[in-house]
Amino acid sequence: MAKIIPFIAVRPTRDKVCLVTCRSYEEYGTAELAAQLDFNPLSFLHVLKPAYTNQETVSFEKRYRQVNQRYQDFKIENILVKDKKPAIYIHKIVTKNQAFTGIIVGTSIEDYRNNIIKKHEETIAFRVRLLKEYMKHSEFNTEPVLITYPDNKTIENWIFSCTQKLADFEFSTTKKEINYLWKIDDAVEVNWIQNIFEKINTLYVADGHHRSEAAKLLSEENENKDNTAKNYLLSYLISENNVKIYEFNRLIKDLNGLQKEEFINKLDENFIVENKNQQPFHPAGKHQFGMYLDSEFYSLILRKEKQLFETPLESLDSQILYETVLLPLLAIKDLRNDERIEYLSGKQSILELKKIIDEGEFELGFILFPSNINEIKALADGNFIMPPKSTYIEPKFRSGIVIYEI
Repeated sequence: MAKIIPFIAVRPTRDKVCLVTCRSYEEYGTAELAAQLDFNPLSFLHVLKPAYTNQETVSFEKRYRQVNQRYQDFKIENILVKDKKPAIYIHKIVTKNQAFTGIIVGTSIEDYRNNIIKKHEETIAFRVRLLKEYMKHSEFNTEPVLITYPDNKTIENWIFSCTQKLADFEFSTTKKEINYLWKIDDAVEVNWIQNIFEKINTLYVADGHHRSEAAKLLSEENENKDNTAKNYLLSYLISENNVKIYEFNRLIKDLNGLQKEEFINKLDENFIVENKNQQPFHPAGKHQFGMYLDSEFYSLILRKEKQLFETPLESLDSQILYETVLLPLLAIKDLRNDERIEYLSGKQSILELKKIIDEGEFELGFILFPSNINEIKALADGNFIMPPKSTYIEPKFRSGIVIYEI
């Protein structure tokens, strides 16, 4: 049974929210980040990246404490204001192509430990430790873990009813997305939705595995057992039919010493290979791959006799590509750290992949078919781990909309 709780959030004031919230810090290029910091004094980026000198010599702990100090400054200046009572929040994001609506709550770290909240991605221990230290010294979290729940008509109807009311705030972004937030702080209504989620047996982490692990570590260090916040994880709960899953395409720097004809002949052992010449090819289903090499597109269809799978992991396209091409032919063993491979989100067009390769830094590109939520659930249920960069999942949550103090 899944346990969720309301919490007392810190949020931007209604008149400042469009100036405060920002994309994830990692999404900004150097020039764009500098422009935001120079020209928008209200941007939450000033909290995430507080001004300091000789930052390369500043310890992580000192840097994280400076984040907390800047956060406190924003509260003193009433840029950010703490709510009066615990609440849950409904957040809706409307993009050009889709609308996402979910519920911001605290989810139980004990549920995460006990596999009621299941995961499907491997984490990097060093990055988890850094995130844990960041949460510990900054004393807040503003990037909720994206967690899916099974389609549920009762929850869907409740969300629809709540979102017919005037939103607490509504704002647009420079990416032409519209964000809405509704606060639900009526104790009876909160208790009702908690009871609904208690009837759900399993939740799935869609995005935010490192944040989940970091919160678990922080909870295990919690000496003050009365500090409930450290035992819960800021989460954005969304129906599994409302997430959008894109593929990550692969860019490879060389053919590992193979000649083009030799490489294609080796591919023929596992795939039906067809030269599409200048016609871009995007896979239409599982076990199909696009390839771009030497200014030409190819379709690769996994041969029927090779489609003998015993586990959900073996049938995953990113795993098939790794086991049949990347590892044996191109000698790429470490998908996360090998400098000969990079990744391009499926949100980018195939022509963008072509352009990058034509510029000369990469020799080869692979185009994958996106995974679906059932594949992710099957992997999680079987305790399997996806290869790195298998999925790019939306929605992506903006920093500074709702802040969870730890």
